Amino acid sequence: MLQAVDKEVLDQVNTWLADGQACWLATVVQTWGSSPRPIGSLLTCNHDGVVVGSLSGGCVEDDLLDKLTAGELAAQGAQFFQYGITAEETEKLGLPCGGHLYIVVEPLRPDQATCAHFTALTQSLAQRQCARRMVDLQQNSTSIVTDCDFAPLQWDGAAQVLEHTYGPAHQLFIIGAGMVSAYLAQMALSLDYEITVCDPRADLLAQFSVDGVAKVADMPDDAVRTYANDPATAIVALTHDPRIDDMGLMEALESDAFYIGAMGSSRTSANRRERLLALDIKACDIGRLHAPIGLPIGSKTPPEIAIAILAEITAVRKSRAVAVQEHIAVLA
Repeated sequence: MLQAVDKEVLDQVNTWLADGQACWLATVVQTWGSSPRPIGSLLTCNHDGVVVGSLSGGCVEDDLLDKLTAGELAAQGAQFFQYGITAEETEKLGLPCGGHLYIVVEPLRPDQATCAHFTALTQSLAQRQCARRMVDLQQNSTSIVTDCDFAPLQWDGAAQVLEHTYGPAHQLFIIGAGMVSAYLAQMALSLDYEITVCDPRADLLAQFSVDGVAKVADMPDDAVRTYANDPATAIVALTHDPRIDDMGLMEALESDAFYIGAMGSSRTSANRRERLLALDIKACDIGRLHAPIGLPIGSKTPPEIAIAILAEITAVRKSRAVAVQEHIAVLA
C-alpha cells in the first residue's frame, strides 16, 4: 500500500521534473532482518541535496545522497544497490542489528517521456487508482500501466526487473453518511484507504462532502455484495438504524472482509446479535462482528469515535488486536 509519505515523494518528483530539474528516485525492493521502513518505501533527492521521503528512518540517507551527488551511483541508468552487507557497514551506518537494505535507484531527467510518465502516475494516484511501474535495469527502460489492480512489489534480482504498484491496497466500506462517517473517511484517507460510503437515504448522501470518497445510493446489502466482498476490505455500519445496518451486516458477515464492525452500545450490540441469529446468520459468522465498534478508549465525540474505529481496524489488519486490548486493560 502506498503510504502518505511516499505519495509526497512522487508529488515532489513530478514537481521537480515539471520545473526542469533532474533528480533521483530510490525504492526499497528487499530487506533482510530488522528494517525501519517496509519494502516499497521511497526517497527522492536532487542535486541541491534536498531529500523527500525515507528508506531507513535516517540510517543510509546521508550516505546515499553523497554517492549520488558524487556520481558514484546510478550515474548512467537505474542501479541496484545493497546496504548492510558487512558488519562494519551496518555499524557505521547505524542499521538495525542484522539488517540488510536492498534498493533500486533511478536517475530521472526532465525529458518529455519521463515527465509524461510521472504525470500519468500522479494523476492516477490523485484519482485513487492504482498504477504499476516496470523498471528494467538491464534494458534501461521504464513503462507504466494505469488503472490496474493492486499487487505487492516484485523484484526479480536475476532479470533485474522491478514491478511496483502504487495506490490503495485496502478498502473501507462505510454504511451510513453521518458525522462519524465523515470523520472516519477523512482520517482513513490519510492512511490511503480506498473509501466507499453507502446510504440509501439520498438526502444524507448528497450532504456527504469528503473529497476522494465514492458514494453509493444502493441498499447496503446490494452494495456490500457489489463493492466490498474482498479480503482487503473493512466494513463498518454506522447509521444506528437496524433497518439499514443489519441488511448490510448480513451480507458483510458472509463476505471475505477482514474487519466488520457496527456502532452502538453494549445493549444495542447484544440485541443486534440476537436479531442476526434469528435471521439464520451462523454464530461463528456473528463472532466476527466488532460491536460495540472501536477500541474502548472512552470516546464520546464523533472524531473520538472515528479514531477508536480506525485504531481497531488498524490493530486487526496488523494482527495486533489482542495485544492492544491487553495493553488497554493494563492502562485501565
